[in-house]
Amino acid sequence: MAALPLLGCAGELSVLQPAGPIAGSIATLSWVMMIGSLFLTALMTAIFFFVVWWPRRAARISARAWIIGGGLILPGLVLPPLVVAAVVVGERMMPHDPVPRIEAHAQQFFWTFRYPDHGGAETRDLLHLPAGQPVDIHITAEDVMHAFWVPRLAGKLDAVPGHTNVLRLQADTPGRLEGLCAEFCGLGHSHMRFEVRVHAPDEFASAVAAETTPSAPEARP
Repeated sequence: MAALPLLGCAGELSVLQPAGPIAGSIATLSWVMMIGSLFLTALMTAIFFFVVWWPRRAARISARAWIIGGGLILPGLVLPPLVVAAVVVGERMMPHDPVPRIEAHAQQFFWTFRYPDHGGAETRDLLHLPAGQPVDIHITAEDVMHAFWVPRLAGKLDAVPGHTNVLRLQADTPGRLEGLCAEFCGLGHSHMRFEVRVHAPDEFASAVAAETTPSAPEARP
């Protein structure tokens, strides 16, 4: 029965079905945090019932012991590993060594992707990626704040007008994934999704070269 809630954690937008190493680290961190929170919940529940059912025994424990045990020792054991894990995952998402780049430009209510390493080819609401290779996504926006997110590849990152943020993506195997705008940007926000096609490395360049971008549609209300 305890596993039943997890049945809904599947699909193209599930962070618990990673399709790349960065998303895998995020999923691992999510599991660690969930297990840790369940442990703390169980511990607090046990202490509560201990105090309710055996008040005399609980009264023998000094306030100093409760403060030191629950306020210093327990957080000291739990928080440092979580902070270290979060820093490690965050570092993996940041660009370090130079890799191929793709520019993601957000505008109400569609995405334009430009491939400067492939003659400046452009696609709309369709992102091509090579399998097994890291790619830096340079993210910006035209009008209002948006957020770039491919849940099965990495965390989300804001698209800010006049500013460029960089997010590293890597997909393990060829296939199709789904991405979306994760920041409310207007009445057409729910339609602002895009497809991610992951190609074998030797097919990536030809897939990008075969794409043409139609004229920009009018912004939807």
